[in-house]
Amino acid sequence: MSSADSFSSTLRSSMDYVAPRWLPGGNLQTIWAALYARRFDGTAPVYRRERWNAPDGDFIDVDFIDAPLPGPRPLLVLFHGLEGSSRSHYAEAFAAFAADHGMAFAVPHFRGCSGELNLAPRAYHSGDYEEIGWILKRMRDQHGLRGGGPVLAAGVSLGGNALLRWACEAGDTARESVSAVASVCAPLDLAAGGEAIGRGFNKLVYTRMFLATMKPKAMAKLAQFPGLFDRDRLLAARDLYTFDDVFTAPLHGFRNTDDYWARGSSKPHLNQIRVPTLVVNALNDPFIPARSLPGPGEVGRHVTLWQPAHGGHVGFPLGLPPGHVRGMPERVGSWLQVHGGVLTDASTP
Repeated sequence: MSSADSFSSTLRSSMDYVAPRWLPGGNLQTIWAALYARRFDGTAPVYRRERWNAPDGDFIDVDFIDAPLPGPRPLLVLFHGLEGSSRSHYAEAFAAFAADHGMAFAVPHFRGCSGELNLAPRAYHSGDYEEIGWILKRMRDQHGLRGGGPVLAAGVSLGGNALLRWACEAGDTARESVSAVASVCAPLDLAAGGEAIGRGFNKLVYTRMFLATMKPKAMAKLAQFPGLFDRDRLLAARDLYTFDDVFTAPLHGFRNTDDYWARGSSKPHLNQIRVPTLVVNALNDPFIPARSLPGPGEVGRHVTLWQPAHGGHVGFPLGLPPGHVRGMPERVGSWLQVHGGVLTDASTP
């Protein structure tokens, strides 16, 4: 048994997540983790920003934290979720993990998520694998020129599905850019996730929160490109299905929301992945119905599924109040290190 195989079997046990008794249920584990739980010890991560010109003449902003020690070091690339950024709770927790383990860290911002409106008549979406592809290729090339080590990639929620879609499309060539990938709480079946977030408490709280930032960005895009979409329909949207039908789908080459959600979902293609991949989904995620998650028979041999009973949506808080969210990045990051060839000794954290 190789050291990676040995570590994998050990990791499955150590990755068992048990939510604090004072945070019962997926909604509490989601909301508390995002708003109140500690993300790091000490001071907040300090980023340096690079602006990259995109192949279509637009730009993205990438926030970096250089490795704390000289010499060849791994680079951990994190793709954020819907309306996220390098300051999202999970991003800062992953940044802390990278620093603790001597790794460089990067958060590429999807277009419009870095605080500045992008230039092109497009934004970002959950199946944007072409965007992921050029970003990871440039990360690999740039990191290699600086004498760096392996590139590891993780994606959270929307970013996780987009990363998986890229791995599915890339097949054997994925290893040219990354050594291992992981998704955390990705909506692998976009239709099932869209239906779940569009009803009841989810619609009242989460959908309203997302639309509060997505609508103004869309309206700013309309000011850039008059006639780009139907203004009145967008302002009247009360769920993500309608928003995607008016804005996301037509701007990115899809016929409508149903076409976007069908073609953007990674679940039907997970057996095409040829790079070590960890897929993490909590069974009590309020956004993602457990019944929609893949089973072992629906993925290829390169994919490891971790589906703990609790954790919420990108939550996984631990400890006494106010708790912390360092546990999930530690588990996921350690898996990436071993399966990406960074660690060869299974006893190394």
